[in-house]
Amino acid sequence: MSDTMPIEEYLLKGGVLTSPDNVTPRYRGELLRLMASFVDSELAGAAGFADTINDAPGIKERIASAKIVLEKTDHAGRVLEIMGSFGADTDRYAVHHPWGARLTREADIGAARQGGDMRLSVFHYPLQGWIDAVVMNMLMGTAGTIQLRELTHVSYQPLAEVFRAVLPREAHHTELGIEALKRIAENEDGATAAREAIAYWRPRVAASFGLSGSTRYETLARFGLRHTPNETLLSEWQAAVDAQLAALNLN
Repeated sequence: MSDTMPIEEYLLKGGVLTSPDNVTPRYRGELLRLMASFVDSELAGAAGFADTINDAPGIKERIASAKIVLEKTDHAGRVLEIMGSFGADTDRYAVHHPWGARLTREADIGAARQGGDMRLSVFHYPLQGWIDAVVMNMLMGTAGTIQLRELTHVSYQPLAEVFRAVLPREAHHTELGIEALKRIAENEDGATAAREAIAYWRPRVAASFGLSGSTRYETLARFGLRHTPNETLLSEWQAAVDAQLAALNLN
């Protein structure tokens, strides 16, 4: 099992690994990077959304926002536990980075990572009030559900099981965002503000899918950590968002 090629062939045929003792150093590195990106994105997303709870227009919206913050933090904790089995310092991890830190609204970083954590680039941009937060939650929630569905098939079985468990809750966060956006779009001022937020967030969320023809994707696919190319997932997201916005008369 120390030779990379037999493991790669096994994974290419749909094989799964179940223990840190079974993985090669390269596989371990790629798996930890994937997990860190998820954990950091969940923690950064939760921190950003927590700041908007007091902007919510009513009790129902505040409860929904608090639920999203709680569950995203819980999802990060579940994956962090698996990282701990690979030697990550889980006690220090959650307080190691300023998860609420953001760049300026005008920053344009594409898909590039910033600073010392592994959050998706979209989580470096600041939210600006309730409508902005709802739009971001709907667009990124839709993207996250598609990306997470892809990750339920990762070749490291304990992680795949966690992703399968959290997927329905993440999908529900998106549904809460769509419900809130529907209420916002019912009046003209709300619809205008929502369209402005959509124009801001849509390209930034799109960048979270990564590059087309990515060599990194090819590496992850060899290890069974990815199965669907970035551009295919992006197209699925674009179609889903177009349908959602059309239903709300926001396209």
